[in-house]
Amino acid sequence: MHSGAMLNAYPDSLGGTLTDIASLLETKEMQGAFRSFYILPSVFTTDLDRGFSVISYDLDKQLTSPDDMERLQALGLDLKLDFILNHLSVQSPQFQDMIQKGEASEYRDFFIDWNKFWEGKGHMTESGYIQPDEQYIQDMFFRKPGLPILMVQFPDGKEIPYWNTFYQEVKTDPESGKRSYLGQMDVNIQSPLVWQYYEEVLDKLASYGASIVRLDAFGYASKIPGRRNFMNEPETWEILERIRQMAEQRGLTLLPEIHAAYGEGSYKTLAQKGYMTYDFFLPGLLIDAIENHDATYLARWALEQKENDIRCVNMLGCHDGIPLLDLKGLVPDERIQGLIDLIVSRGGLIKNLHGKKNMYYQVNATYFSALGCDEKKCCWPALCRCLCRGSPRCGIWISLQGKMIWRPYSAVAKQVTRKSTARIFQKQRLRSACNGPSCRSN
Repeated sequence: MHSGAMLNAYPDSLGGTLTDIASLLETKEMQGAFRSFYILPSVFTTDLDRGFSVISYDLDKQLTSPDDMERLQALGLDLKLDFILNHLSVQSPQFQDMIQKGEASEYRDFFIDWNKFWEGKGHMTESGYIQPDEQYIQDMFFRKPGLPILMVQFPDGKEIPYWNTFYQEVKTDPESGKRSYLGQMDVNIQSPLVWQYYEEVLDKLASYGASIVRLDAFGYASKIPGRRNFMNEPETWEILERIRQMAEQRGLTLLPEIHAAYGEGSYKTLAQKGYMTYDFFLPGLLIDAIENHDATYLARWALEQKENDIRCVNMLGCHDGIPLLDLKGLVPDERIQGLIDLIVSRGGLIKNLHGKKNMYYQVNATYFSALGCDEKKCCWPALCRCLCRGSPRCGIWISLQGKMIWRPYSAVAKQVTRKSTARIFQKQRLRSACNGPSCRSN
């Protein structure tokens, strides 16, 4: 992986399509500005979660074509693409085959049958799912309230609970009683078909010219009764090693993504195993240093990076927002809460875990707004990001000093959203913005 700046963008966020982004990067003004390009997963065939609910890894023809990938490679850019390891959309061919054929589907066990998983470790409820005994779930990591279950209706009318860590939405036709679903279904890594699918995905990403593959949500893939079921050890590392071997055969470099508290030390383990890490600590540490006029924690982090030779991708935020949960164990809790309160007072929104208000995950805000729309404050973090060890990842929304404007987003209104986001950044505005101080610091 090259150590130059990395552009980070949705395919529809700069002009409307990846074709527009390629044209922008081909301009004289942009030549050599970036060494790599992270194209977020809405470039694939997806249905919600801004691309992180993948139907298939075929390119979305409304947003791009193979020609765009070739143009980007011709610019000497390393392409980074996503592989969402833990789940697939309910609109995927595998899930649709299962709900259409039921027990006869070859994909019957491609996803995780909740009752089979917990058999003998709980009691059957009247609703048709097993409630695991407390000893088996007391330490389990939940992403939302209640058990992570989606009740799936088979053609014969049977109700089968399937594991569903993330989003779900169910609608029932009042006349026919037939259900329709939206959501992301956890895949069953015990199934040989899942590993065959993993091979096919890596083949496809390589065919697009990817050289870097970001592994999203891989920490949820290992599931074992009685365990935390997030970053299970050593099973998670065994899965990662198996994926790495598959990737290396295709000339791909893995970049595993882990959102975890600093105190858990997952970033150290990744580094010790030879991986570059996603640095989710820098965004919050810079805001902490600026707003508290105290760089103690920032300096402590930077020294550790150097002493332990930790290679990382630096950033000032990500598609989820500004990470703050990650600072636990490095920055005192009350100081983190102070940062949250400050950013919220400037228009930010808290993204919580488990549906509990005391389990913050990210704060949704542009970096410019988080720093009080102060241009001087915004320039220093952009420069610091590039001076830190690792590869700086540059989001255009940071460079343009954008103030937050909240707009409603519908998971099913994807086409409308694409058209509205395309209007936000026009090429002429981008070209003029690239002469500003923030872009020059990138």
